[in-house]
Formats: sequence, structure tokens, C-alpha cells
Amino acid sequence: MASAYDRLTDILVNQFEVRPDELRPDVTFEELELDSLFLVELTLVVKRDLDVEINEDDATPRSTVADVVKLIEAQLDPAS
Repeated sequence: MASAYDRLTDILVNQFEVRPDELRPDVTFEELELDSLFLVELTLVVKRDLDVEINEDDATPRSTVADVVKLIEAQLDPAS
């Protein structure tokens, strides 16, 4: 099974046209030029594709990819 990081980056590349070479755990959505509207769309796609709910207040343009991965991992494996 792919990691939460791999699953999130697949979504970013395939559905939001982010270039793979721009993605790193420490990059912010702001650095990727993705705004708060994008984050609303991302939360909907993550809910649909991964069955994980991310609160809009938890993922902001200043959040990093790693921040959102942690949110996803916490719901996929609540024991971690």
C-alpha cells in the first residue's frame, strides 16, 4: 500500500497539475502557488479518494505537504 505522502503527491500531480519536481515534504502550498480555494478543493478530493476528512482550518496555504500528510496518517491509522 502506498504511503500517505505518495497518495497525497499523486493527487497533487494528477488532479491539480503540480509538477513532481516541486514536491517535497517541507514545501508549503503557498510556495506551490496554491491558494485557500485550492485547499478547499483538495480537502474534497482527499475525502473522496482517501475517505479522510481534513478541516479547512487545519490545512492553510502556509501548511506544508508534510503537515497534511500527518493529518491523513492520523485518520488512516489513529493508533500512530
